[in-house]
Amino acid sequence: MPKIMIIRHAEKHQHGIGKGVTEDGRPSRHELTVRGWQRAVALVHLFTPGGAASRNSPLQPPRSIFASEATKQSPSLRAIHTAAPLAAALGIEVNHDYAEGEEAALAAVVHAVPSPVLIVWHHGHISKLARKIAGDQLDCPSHWPDHRFDIVWILERSDRHAGAWSFSQVAQRLFPDDRADLF
Repeated sequence: MPKIMIIRHAEKHQHGIGKGVTEDGRPSRHELTVRGWQRAVALVHLFTPGGAASRNSPLQPPRSIFASEATKQSPSLRAIHTAAPLAAALGIEVNHDYAEGEEAALAAVVHAVPSPVLIVWHHGHISKLARKIAGDQLDCPSHWPDHRFDIVWILERSDRHAGAWSFSQVAQRLFPDDRADLF
């Protein structure tokens, strides 16, 4: 059964609070915050065998990973850097050929790669991406809240070619102050 898991990139500065930093600690507004870098590393536990992605979990280790590409219009490196530690741990290359605004093209490719798939995207376009993958009838939230970095959306298809897609959410619960509620 095809499974696509979608997460928002890890933490960024919010409304002037916090600072993004490069891996070597230099300030950068297009990067993750220190907390974001910590979440990126913690995602390894969430999505690897022996971690949260166990037999009883709806999460599975991805066989394909996508992250939005940085562009002149959207120069953020946060999605790529969120995916990088997990990709390294699993020995998977991150595909970052698609940028925010290219959700339809990404959806077409996602259907053809080995499942499970993990996509790390920007929150303002995640709902659009989910519907491009699973169809406009998908029953998912219409937007991703600006303040949430701790949720995984899961799209599953009952049959590889013709089955309907289902939607569910899982709280990451990686840090003590991650919320257990969904949206």
